[in-house]
Amino acid sequence: MNSIWSGSIGFGLVNIPVRLFSATRDSAPDLDMLDKNGHAKIRYARINTDNGKEVPWENIVKGYKYHDEYVVLSEEDFEKVSPEKSKRIEINEFVKEADIDTAYYETPYYLEPMKGGEKAYVLLREALKQSGKVAVGVYIIRNKENLCVLKPQEDMLLLLKIRFAEEIRDYGDQNIPEDITVKPAELKMAQALINQLTPKKFSLTKYKDTYDSELMKIIEAKAKGRKITKPKFKIIHSKSKDLMAQLKESLEKKKAS
Repeated sequence: MNSIWSGSIGFGLVNIPVRLFSATRDSAPDLDMLDKNGHAKIRYARINTDNGKEVPWENIVKGYKYHDEYVVLSEEDFEKVSPEKSKRIEINEFVKEADIDTAYYETPYYLEPMKGGEKAYVLLREALKQSGKVAVGVYIIRNKENLCVLKPQEDMLLLLKIRFAEEIRDYGDQNIPEDITVKPAELKMAQALINQLTPKKFSLTKYKDTYDSELMKIIEAKAKGRKITKPKFKIIHSKSKDLMAQLKESLEKKKAS
């Protein structure tokens, strides 16, 4: 696996050289876009909106429209913006992980120490474990500033890319109920259902992406010329419209299964 970035972690005056690796992979089938007539593969073209001609990659530059005129930016211009952040994950503070709302979390990455940084890497990992805290830092990759969290996971350091506060939309325009009262008996029954569905030991590994595997079965069947019938699906509703009765029925159904 190739690293997607290399630099260092700034831990006070301690410098930890590291490499960054993607921690995720796409398990979905690789689907191509095709022309309905003849199944020729579709490709995206970079079209000049003035003359309608395709533009080769080497002639493409980035620009920002400023007062109706474009300011063209070179790679050197991007490098001039906070050059230290382009090569360094700067730790700014340490917080309890629970202090960061889960809505901010985005993408996980693995951090691997480079030669000479092994001891400092282990020191930071163990210090985080003992403190029960995570590190909050910033870095730049692909001409974009990123906010991140560093946390220990078993014997490694995990980098979790998180969103900036301004990237989270306000939910004030959503129709959220405020004047509905829940009866104590209903709440007690709901808690009973939660407890019933709480395993003694939880592991996410039991959850598998079954949609992609089912889609592959359909692809393989169509490739063999077999006719595929759409399965019938019906949502089973509770016979009662009473919330308490629905909860009770849910508990009884779980016990019977």
